[in-house]
Parts: sequence; C-alpha cells; structure tokens
Amino acid sequence: MNAFYDAHLHFHFDTLVPHHAAVIADLVRVGIKAVVVNGTNEDEWPVVASLCSDVSARHPPLRLLPSYGVHPWDCGQRSPDWQNKLRAAIAADPCAGVGEIGLDRWIIDGIRPDDPRITGLRVAPLAEQTEVFAWQLALAAEFNRAASIHATQAYGAALDVLRGAKKLPARGFLMHGYGGPAEMIRPFADLGAYFSFNVELLAPRQASRRENFKAIPADRLLVETDAPVKAPSPELNRFPLGTAADGSVINHPANLTVAYEALAELRGVPVDTLATTVAGNFHRLFGAE
Repeated sequence: MNAFYDAHLHFHFDTLVPHHAAVIADLVRVGIKAVVVNGTNEDEWPVVASLCSDVSARHPPLRLLPSYGVHPWDCGQRSPDWQNKLRAAIAADPCAGVGEIGLDRWIIDGIRPDDPRITGLRVAPLAEQTEVFAWQLALAAEFNRAASIHATQAYGAALDVLRGAKKLPARGFLMHGYGGPAEMIRPFADLGAYFSFNVELLAPRQASRRENFKAIPADRLLVETDAPVKAPSPELNRFPLGTAADGSVINHPANLTVAYEALAELRGVPVDTLATTVAGNFHRLFGAE
C-alpha cells in the first residue's frame, strides 16, 4: 500500500471533532502516515498540542505533527504576549512547525462586510499582517522549523517579505495550497519553497492554477487537504461527512487520496511514483520519518 502525507489541515476544527474516531480509522485504512495540524491563533495552540500527542500515541502508525502560528485572519486578535507564547510552544516540541502564517489581502478589501466570518473581528491592515508574518518567519528560521504560508491575493507581497528576510528556515517552507502565478514558482523555489496541491484546484474555475503544478519541480511537490474546509466536488468526495452549521461541506482528510490521484494524472506519473516522491519531500521539510 502507498504511504500518503498531508502537508496542511486543521484536525482540531469543531466540524471535525465529532468525527475523529471514524476519520482516524479511515486515515489508517487508506495508508495516510502523517498529517500536519495547523493552529491559527493562541487559543488553538494548546488544543493542537494535546490532540497531536494523544492521537500519535494511541493510533500508530498515524502521526499528527503540530504547527503553531498566527494566521492573517487572526492577526488583529493577538494578545500582547503572543510572541512569548509562540516561542514557548515551538521550543517545547522539536517536531512543531510554524504556521499557519502569511498575508491575506482578500479579507481586507475582498470580503463582503456582512460576511459572518468577520463579525466581531478586527481585520489587521496589510502592514500589520506583514510585521507579524516577518516575525514568525524569523522565528521559524531561528529554530529551523518548517513554515506553512498562507497567501491570498498577496503572493507578490509574500515574496517581498521572504526576499527581505535576513534568514529563512534552512529546511524550507511551504506555500500551502499554492494558487499563485506560474512565473512566481521559480522565485519562491529558489528561496526554499515547497508547494502543496489541494483538491480545491480540481474545480473548473481553477484550471490555470491547476496547470501550474506541471511546472513545479518534483522535489518540491507536496499534497494537502486543508480539511475540514475546501471539500472536493460531490462526484469526487469519497468520504462524505455531511455539512457544517453554515451549510459548507465538511472535507474528510482521507480525501487526500483524491488529491494524490489527480496530481499524478496531471503530471503523467503513476500514483505510487508520486507517493514516493512526496514522501521524501515531506520528510525533508517536516523532519518526520
């Protein structure tokens, strides 16, 4: 059986919690060996730490690897002590990454003002997001931990921050769910980027972004689900979990196999060849065997 690795998800999100037992059984059954669980704010970090430790101990060979960061959507809610808390979380676990971090212009000027996702949220301006992003990149470099980077309508700005950094993690960083232009692949890769493919890219409107994954170097390819969000279309959703309270489809992490198969077809290689390549890339970036 092929071994599969998920470079980015949110296993602790409320919509997945009631399904944990069934999801874990499915992950083990289909051959998923490790997943990276990204906490996006201070409240989530201890939850992620506890969940990763518990599941990894109780359900070998599955491993949940923690990653802690301040997401750009959470940037405006951070506490005065957030840097000390994040440093302590990273220092406490040699397997922990830094993420999800990054920049998001869409939440500043693209989202509808009445969108319930920003009700009561202080949206940080891009300059503030940039300062928080740069500090977290420096922390990742200091500890040489993989950084998981979110960039929505901000790939150029993210590239500027990366180029301006005094130091980047020697092991590299992840451009999670890469949706940037083809011409930025090489500049990001030259700085140490890996790029993860997501089932969201299978939507017809994502055709050009999907095609970009033909140009990504094989030694920088990763695969992700971003579960429980970004579910595949109904005909590709092999592991239906129903819908969340807001009506969105819950993405089962075992849909990772759908992403692997789609990426293998896109690149014209067998799934087992892609799985071997991705496994090596995952181990280099995240340090997990």
